[in-house]
Parts: sequence; structure tokens; C-alpha cells
Amino acid sequence: MTLTTKRGGGSPEHRPAGSTAGSTAGSTARERLTALARAEITLLARNRTAVFVALLMPLAMTVALKSSLERVDLGAVGTSVAGVALTGGIGAALIQVVHMNLVSTYVARREELVLKRLRTGEIRDLEILGGTALPAALLLLAQSALIVAVGGAVTGLGAPEQPALLVAGLLLGCVLLAGLAALTSAGTRTVQTAQLTTLPFFLVSGMGSGLFVPLAVLPDRLAAFCELLPLTGVMTLVRVGWLGGGSAGALVAAAVSALVWTGFAVFAGRRWFRWDPRR
Repeated sequence: MTLTTKRGGGSPEHRPAGSTAGSTAGSTARERLTALARAEITLLARNRTAVFVALLMPLAMTVALKSSLERVDLGAVGTSVAGVALTGGIGAALIQVVHMNLVSTYVARREELVLKRLRTGEIRDLEILGGTALPAALLLLAQSALIVAVGGAVTGLGAPEQPALLVAGLLLGCVLLAGLAALTSAGTRTVQTAQLTTLPFFLVSGMGSGLFVPLAVLPDRLAAFCELLPLTGVMTLVRVGWLGGGSAGALVAAAVSALVWTGFAVFAGRRWFRWDPRR
């Protein structure tokens, strides 16, 4: 990854002015974010394995989930196999495309000293983290649109009942999982071990946030606990935004949960993110 920076030894609070990836002195935050995101998109396009996992794995999991739920009577809890499978596919894409992919990306850029060089320029910490995450977020939104359009047409679910709510859930999910990815990367030594450090969140969210098992079929106490998990609020907004239903109180609780977890993830990710290589 080729970056143009002005080197200097300043701390995060006292950095020398310089140029960054494709930016000039006095560039705007938008220009800096665009330049960094463009560089990340180029690198992502060259990584065929990452592209394959990001694009095909969530779709494959959606098909597998639909097959596994066909023998389950979901009509009693007011939902359908197609609805659970497709919204679960969006949740799987959130975790794999944003969280798991970004943990590997942050670790790789850290160990290659890319992040350390970026910090010697005028680009700010949040811009570095956000610019690096932007391609993953765009890919997630594109894939979600594909799942909604094709899946809705094939299964008969149709267009989203509340598109604004669906988009809001996806955007909150992107920010939430980007923050958690930054936090997880702090405890991840290498790109290879990222597959292990991201696995617990994937399993807990998959089983407890309604991705693979609807919360409505769980015992009341277990379902109440699962509603407090980081991704549950986001998935509730996504599900209601597409399929409709949901009381006003449930939506408010989901929105508050999603906002609280997102605020925590952004704070913790920035606070404990590791910029220096772990060698």
C-alpha cells in the first residue's frame, strides 16, 4: 500500500502537518477519507480470498439456514422460514463483511506499519479508522440490497415495509461492528489469529441475536438475556424494517440498545485500539 506522508515523531495530540494518502496540505476530511477508502478498495479487490468470503459466504449461509429451518414451524411465532433466513443472511454479512474482515484489515495495516505512518500526517485517528472501514461498509450495503431485491422477489417477501428503518439498522450495524473490530484487533496478534479472535462474537451473535434462531422460539428468560447482546437491537431494526410488525415499545428498546452498544464500541475501539505492531 503506497502512502505519501510527512514523517514526524509527534504524539497523537501534537502531530506535524503533512500529506497523507493522495491528499495535500490543508485537505478536507472528505478528501482524506475518500483517498484512504480508494486505497483500501484497491487492496480489497486484489485479495480474491477476502472478496470470495465477503460476497459468497453470507449467501451460502442464507441458503443453508433456509434448508435447516424448513422443518421448523415458525408460523406459530409470527414469522416464516424465508424471513428468518434472509434477515439472518444480512446479519451474517454484517459480521463477516464488516467485523471479521475489518479485524484482519486493521491487524494487517498495523503490522505493516501503515497505520503508524498515517498518524504522522494530518489525517486524524477517527478518519484512519473510518476510511479503512468505509469499503467494507459499502460492500455490506450493496450485498444487503442484493439480498433484499433478489431474495424478496424469489421468496415472495416483497419490498421492505419500512425502508428507512432497515437502512438505519444497517448503518448502525456498520458503525457498531467497525468499532468492535477496532477493539478486537487490539487483542489480535496476526492476521491468521484473527479467525480465532472473531469466532466467539460470531457464534454468540449467530445463536443469540436472532441470526440463526429466532428469539421468539427461545425460553422467555433466555430471550430476555439475548435482547441485551450487541447485535440484537440492530437485527430487530433490520427485521422489522423489512418484514414489518413489532410494537413501538420493542422498536424503541431495540433502537436504544443499538445506539448504546454503538456508542460503547466507538469509544472503546478508539480508546484501546493498538497502533503499534505487536512484535
